[in-house]
Amino acid sequence: MRLLTTLALTLAGLLAGCTSVGTLVPGQSTQADVRARLGVPTETRKDRGGDDLWEYAGGAEGHESYLVRIGADGKVKEVTQLLTEERLMRVVPGRTTRQDVRDLLGRPSEELMTGVGETWSWRYLVNSLRGHLVVSFNPDGTVRERGAVIDAIYYDSAN
Repeated sequence: MRLLTTLALTLAGLLAGCTSVGTLVPGQSTQADVRARLGVPTETRKDRGGDDLWEYAGGAEGHESYLVRIGADGKVKEVTQLLTEERLMRVVPGRTTRQDVRDLLGRPSEELMTGVGETWSWRYLVNSLRGHLVVSFNPDGTVRERGAVIDAIYYDSAN
């Protein structure tokens, strides 16, 4: 029974974290509001314009990563879901760099080194199907190729 209670509380906490993103209002919510609703960010950094970027990677199933942009006034400018095919399509082979990919898609779920170079992947969810966004790099640090792959095991069980 104690295990069931612990699992229920954990699930409730994870679900609460997912819904809290939607309660942030650009131009109104403050840095303190973000911290109170989402907790400690996975990573923080500054962009070229001086805004604070707080990344919340993972989500309950690892399929969501949000970036909260906070201006110099301490207010939220925007909240962005990073793991989308639309954002992946902004990655241009031969031109986009590792840092550009990191800024577009956030921290990867996996980083692999193979005989042909480095590959990063992110778990994502599209139309209730689980998959991976995948980006491979050339030796010069530019993107070699990018794509989205649906996990066959989940595709078969969804049909």
